[in-house]
Amino acid sequence: MNCKKCKKGESMYHNPLLQKSNLTFGAPDFAKIKDADYLPAIKVGIEEQRAEIKKIVDNKETPTFQNTIVAYENSGQLLERVSNTFFCVTEANKTPEIEEAEKEVIPMLTDFDNEINFNKKFFDRVKYVYDHEYNNLKGEDKKLLEVVYKGFVRSGALLSKEKMARMQEINKQLAKLEQEFGNMLPKAAAEATVWVNDAKELAGLSEAAMAQCKKDAQSRGGKAPYCIVITNTTQQPILASLDNRTLRERVYNASIHRTDGTGNYNTYPIIVQIAKLRAEKAQLMGFKNYAAYSLDKSMAKTPENAYAFLKQLIKEYRPKADAETKAIEEYARKTQGRDFNLQPYDRFYYSAKMKKEMFNFSDDEVKPYFNIDSVLINGVFYAANRVYGLSFKERRDIPTYHPDMKVFDVIDANGKPLALFYVDYFRRPTKRGGAWMSPFIKQSGIRQQLPVIYNVCNYAKAPEGQPTFVTWDEATTMFHEFGHALHGMLSNCYYNTLSGTSVARDFVEMPSQFNESFASIPEVFNHYAKHDKTNQPMPDELREKMLKSINFQAAYALGENLAATCADMAWHMLTPEQIPTADKAAEFEKKALTDIGLLDTQIPPRYFTSYFNHVWGGGYAAGYYSYLWSEVLAVNIADYFATHGALTRKVGNDFRDKVLSKGNTTELLQIFSDFTGLKAPDAAGLLKARGL
Repeated sequence: MNCKKCKKGESMYHNPLLQKSNLTFGAPDFAKIKDADYLPAIKVGIEEQRAEIKKIVDNKETPTFQNTIVAYENSGQLLERVSNTFFCVTEANKTPEIEEAEKEVIPMLTDFDNEINFNKKFFDRVKYVYDHEYNNLKGEDKKLLEVVYKGFVRSGALLSKEKMARMQEINKQLAKLEQEFGNMLPKAAAEATVWVNDAKELAGLSEAAMAQCKKDAQSRGGKAPYCIVITNTTQQPILASLDNRTLRERVYNASIHRTDGTGNYNTYPIIVQIAKLRAEKAQLMGFKNYAAYSLDKSMAKTPENAYAFLKQLIKEYRPKADAETKAIEEYARKTQGRDFNLQPYDRFYYSAKMKKEMFNFSDDEVKPYFNIDSVLINGVFYAANRVYGLSFKERRDIPTYHPDMKVFDVIDANGKPLALFYVDYFRRPTKRGGAWMSPFIKQSGIRQQLPVIYNVCNYAKAPEGQPTFVTWDEATTMFHEFGHALHGMLSNCYYNTLSGTSVARDFVEMPSQFNESFASIPEVFNHYAKHDKTNQPMPDELREKMLKSINFQAAYALGENLAATCADMAWHMLTPEQIPTADKAAEFEKKALTDIGLLDTQIPPRYFTSYFNHVWGGGYAAGYYSYLWSEVLAVNIADYFATHGALTRKVGNDFRDKVLSKGNTTELLQIFSDFTGLKAPDAAGLLKARGL
């Protein structure tokens, strides 16, 4: 398929996206792809799948699993391949041309989703198969039919004609608003950059951090000699080092006010519209609120179950958080006087000093041991080799969308190719904040397709010629995102729809959170945490100090997550009539946190509502609790590994076979139980694992 006509009147041209790549496993050929290629290729992909759906609908034979469900499963492969690549670059390398294309692509794809989901003749065939074959099918066939049928029902296929029309309109509006929200965040963060004229104001920073501030200033237009870039979370890691309290306050305020209307960006008008539309969508589907609608397909099942879980944690957490805050303030008063009142922008600074005094070490002291390349090769990959028998070989011949990326062949223990794996670790203005995993191409037996997976992070890249070091938190994030990658790479499912990470939100974070546990296992740690100059492992004493300090300020880490989680739930427990106006949105969030006992100026939400991308742009609506829920699963699994041999192939292969390979082919609680032997997740281990 070499040439396609894009629109009437346009000339024919060669679009590399319209033919399957000749690269390994059909990986996208970024050496050939131009930004202008995506939009026309997506249009062609839509037309192709539209014709495939029509062929299914027009089939005169009685609907069967093969001629309807499997035919649907096999449709849309071009559109999926192009869309996966397009949505990678919209998040990780959004050029102005990509942003313009996205404005047309999102409504186009939303319209097409509506067209499929509300195609009555098509759904009638799906329903006929469900009604007549479901009880006779087994294994993946049965699960695929269930997922497809319930997907149509959840989309509104059983609604009346009037409600169906309204649902389609809601879907269009939501897609547009969520896109607007997502586009606003990186621009707002860029404008919130804190410019610094005098190096003296940056006292407390290491030479490397100072150099980074200088480099960031140059890459952002040089309005001043130095700048501090705002990361996507509320608290800014740099606050742990800045001696200048006034500058700390500036940085903190820049972070929390980036999108609340005090500057040029205000997301609240978008947020309240999204919340109203979601609430209305839930009611159209017969649910009290969006949280009930969303959790209906999760492990938790209901908001009440999720809240019971959260309230149990809050009860245990609250006194520990108060004691933690009091201890930091008392520590600060030793040098600042009895009248000193700790502010949120002071907390990281004094807790870092307190931590250094208590454990006699600082983050700067250990950072030379965390060279990003060593963490990846000698840590992340080494653990995967020990546990699953995987090996990795860098591919310098595979083109990427940015020169900072690396690509690796993933080879199974039997020597057979298993996957391609890309890493894109360094921040840049065209990339949204945060860290994530996604597939260019999913594993699928029916398509004889091996997976092509990528991880994206946002770490500061060292100046040219210098090694890049990461913090301990950043190192564990590399293990975390690779856990998601393993879920995609070790998938062994027949159907694309069920493979890899196609599981409920409150299960999908389990493999990633569990994989973090390997970062601190001594044998793995000593293999990657080597000094950049001497190549010597971190001394035992320093390693023990650092590992003991991991849970220092544990209440803070849990509290910021609980606050963000409960704010998310509060918004999505409302009916359309209860949604506050934009000017009352911040007030609503404050009251919601007060009511549940989490309003704490010292421990703000990890993301305030106005820049909570997971919820308003990233697919985690009423689902942010899933990080804590799945952490319980991860702790239970890590305990099993610790008991039976954390780095043994037998346990690793069991986990691979019983969990990572399964995708969404079996009930998720059953998958968990088959491996751990537990009938239900045991939440008691979470607080213990967090040092609480």
